[in-house]
Amino acid sequence: MGQPRSSRPSLASNADGRLDNSIEDGLIRREPPPREDGFPYMVGRLLRRFMSGGLVDGGSRTEEEEKVYSWLYALAQSEKDLVFEYVHSTERGLSFTEAERRLRENGPNAPLEYAFPSWWHLLWNAFFHPFNIILIVLSVLSYITSDNPNGCIMLALVFISVSLRFYQEHSSSKAAMKLSEFVRCPIKVQRCAGRVEQTELIVQVDQKDVVPGDIVIFEPGDLFPGDVRLLSSKHLVVSQSSLTGESGTTDKMADVKENQSTPLLDLRNICFMGTNVVSGSGTGLVISTGSKTYMSTMFSKIGKRKPPDDFERGVRRISYVLVGVMLVVVTIIILAEYLTSKRLSESILFGLSVACALTPQMLPLIVNTSLAKGALAMAKDRCVVKSITAIRDMGSMDILCIDKTGTLTMNRAIMVDHLDCWGVKREKVLQFAFLNSYFKTDQKYPLDDAILAYVYTNGYRFQPSKWTKVDEIPFDFIRRRVSVILEIESNSRDNKSKSSDRFMVTKGALEEVMKVCSFIEKIDSSSTTSFSTEEYQRILNLGEDLSNEGLRVIGVAVKRLTKVHNRRGQIKDDDEITESDMVFLGLITFYDPPKDSAKQALWRLAEKGVKAKVLTGDSLALAIKVCQEVGIRTTHVITGPELELLNQESFHEMVQRATVLARLTPTQKLRVVQSLQTVGNHVVGFLGDGINDSLALDAANVGISVDSGASVAKDFSEIILLEKDLNVLVAGVVRGRMTYGNTMKYIKMSVIANVGSVLSLLIATLFLQFEPLTPKQLLVQNFLYSVGQIAIPWDKMEEDYVKTPQRWSWKGLPMFILWNGPVCTVCDVATLLFLWFYYRADVVDAEVFFRSGWFVEGLLMQTLIIHLIRTEKIPFIQEIASWPVILSTVVISAIGIVIPCTGIGAVMGFVRLPLSFFGFLVVLFIGYFTIGQIVKRIYILVYRNWL
Repeated sequence: MGQPRSSRPSLASNADGRLDNSIEDGLIRREPPPREDGFPYMVGRLLRRFMSGGLVDGGSRTEEEEKVYSWLYALAQSEKDLVFEYVHSTERGLSFTEAERRLRENGPNAPLEYAFPSWWHLLWNAFFHPFNIILIVLSVLSYITSDNPNGCIMLALVFISVSLRFYQEHSSSKAAMKLSEFVRCPIKVQRCAGRVEQTELIVQVDQKDVVPGDIVIFEPGDLFPGDVRLLSSKHLVVSQSSLTGESGTTDKMADVKENQSTPLLDLRNICFMGTNVVSGSGTGLVISTGSKTYMSTMFSKIGKRKPPDDFERGVRRISYVLVGVMLVVVTIIILAEYLTSKRLSESILFGLSVACALTPQMLPLIVNTSLAKGALAMAKDRCVVKSITAIRDMGSMDILCIDKTGTLTMNRAIMVDHLDCWGVKREKVLQFAFLNSYFKTDQKYPLDDAILAYVYTNGYRFQPSKWTKVDEIPFDFIRRRVSVILEIESNSRDNKSKSSDRFMVTKGALEEVMKVCSFIEKIDSSSTTSFSTEEYQRILNLGEDLSNEGLRVIGVAVKRLTKVHNRRGQIKDDDEITESDMVFLGLITFYDPPKDSAKQALWRLAEKGVKAKVLTGDSLALAIKVCQEVGIRTTHVITGPELELLNQESFHEMVQRATVLARLTPTQKLRVVQSLQTVGNHVVGFLGDGINDSLALDAANVGISVDSGASVAKDFSEIILLEKDLNVLVAGVVRGRMTYGNTMKYIKMSVIANVGSVLSLLIATLFLQFEPLTPKQLLVQNFLYSVGQIAIPWDKMEEDYVKTPQRWSWKGLPMFILWNGPVCTVCDVATLLFLWFYYRADVVDAEVFFRSGWFVEGLLMQTLIIHLIRTEKIPFIQEIASWPVILSTVVISAIGIVIPCTGIGAVMGFVRLPLSFFGFLVVLFIGYFTIGQIVKRIYILVYRNWL
């Protein structure tokens, strides 16, 4: 491999030719790194991980991001000659031997270093859940004690829960593989060969074989295989939409030195992996590949498992609490029963039955049924739900981050005005802009359609039939303008010859059109005058003012080309047809209007406690204009480059206050979402459709994309809208809160009923000195009660409940149990005392009679409790449940009352109950609902909520 020129500063390298690590460390480190070994550091890191709970607050960049940023800035600020030394390469390129060695050392040039978990690992994660462990242990013990039906039921519930969780995680873990689609292409690389006399060769290699130090040659359509420092460029225009989401392009040039104040993606001499060449050509030195590129740093967190949300953590807590209660209560019951009966096997069987009664066995079925019902309802609203748990998260969502383009706006241009050089409306400007759009044939753009629509709808008659198209200079991304040559016939004054006036009409980017203009038309006399520097600057300021109002501006210019026909029919050229010395006419302005439904949808979301924040890569002026149109406050706004200058505390404070954040990079969108989640303690939804939105979509609690979005964006979204309409999200928020509410009904009701029932069983066991219910009777009662709760997902919710975001409260459930659980236990104890003291002397077999009455009262209590828990109002008077819940209550209650009177009841050890007992139950349940309602009102006054 050739040696660097001696004129370049010499940098230290290792004996094997590799660049000394101290050089790169000097570029990317501003202070000595802290010592990261030893026991104190390990303990500190472990404590930080434990306290953070695996969450990232987004207030600062990670160490890997800082290294990438510092490395790119260092090379952007360096001379081209010095850059070769930094990556230890030469102007001839790497030798084939050196390239192979670096490929072995650095590994393939893949954008991500992410090891996808194996299927068995995902299956284990889905299986290892406290609730599943409880059910499996109980099912095994049921089989041991010959209670096979109950064991089968619990195993079936575990199978359903594990299968659903495994399917969801296995599908989402493969989504990051889509990113590799953006870098699969052959790359032209300059390599050198020969031992004595080295020869430069241009070869094609696969992108995964490109290494740092390679010199790449690129043309229009090529993708950059890594982060590249430009060496040469010719009219180079690059699209960075895969990183920024903006549809515009960026000019790049090699012969510049950047400074630290320039935003990273605005560096003109750096091109990034995953971006592509729109026009122009050039060469560049690959400075980073694989996991060390900016793109890889961006997407390094994609595909990794999110931390559990509040609901999942709450369910885990319930599981741990139930395990603790189960171990204590069941142990006491087994000991008490054994000391009374001296039969260990029967005591253990009864204890297992109590444990089954304490476990909310239908929780997986109720949760998944509620979510699936919500998903089907959203599907009718043209909304595809990929992850059903996202519906529950939508019910808790209190901030929705959205991109402006295509979501708030129609994503199409509408012409607004046609102005001359002084900002006065002039028809001549519109006329020539119309002729340009009418006659151009190379490619029609949305702006052309907008101009034509404006002319036709406003009744202008420019008579294009009188004009004839002669030629066209099509649009390209270097000139950024399009010109057409038009001809119109006219008679000469002597009528001896006829002439035709030819005009070159040009329109395009304002600055590019002004570059080819030497004259400007006066407003008063329609005469032309020289284009002075003051007028040039004044028009630029006018265009900037219009852009700040959220308008897109293009310039219009014209040039006369006269063709004279003599009597012999010969044509004489009057001017050379070139884009030069043109007369600047004025400006055409366009606007992407907001959707009619956007303002209404945002207002409806605000009514339901969901605040909207706009996170966009577009300019701040345009974002403010659109937000003002749709009713989003713009008192606190900020841009991405301004965010970079803030310290961590100021960053978090600004993110919480700002409603419009513009010119954001993908990593900045990610940091904003993480800050809202951790520091602001918000449940965040993110609506995006571009590759650049993938980071935020993956990190958000609810990732939402559209059917027309990029495949990567859709893969990382839990919800896909078939139409870009925010009103669908409003319906989704309502569905989510209904789903969450019905789920919480079951959780609170089942925990109160089960805990109250088990405590009653414990008291009865200690008081009666015999089993209040046999294991078989207890399992039948628990089975009937569980079946009766299947109708809960079809229950309705009160209007006030869906008006505010609903989140799991860490203290809410324990306090709810402490307030409402004793009410159930008091009623059960009242039944115990009534049966024991009122009927004891009148029945032959007191144990059988007691168990019959206890069975009926317990089943009715657990069945009716849903009506007290499901509403803040007075049940059956102010609020009535849905008909499926009413029907379920009637059927299960009827079965419970009838069983003791049938042959099945006789087999189970029941006897017929007297009518006086049912009279007692009427009084008991009236008292229960009265006391329960009083406790409910006091609880609501204290804690300001119910469910």
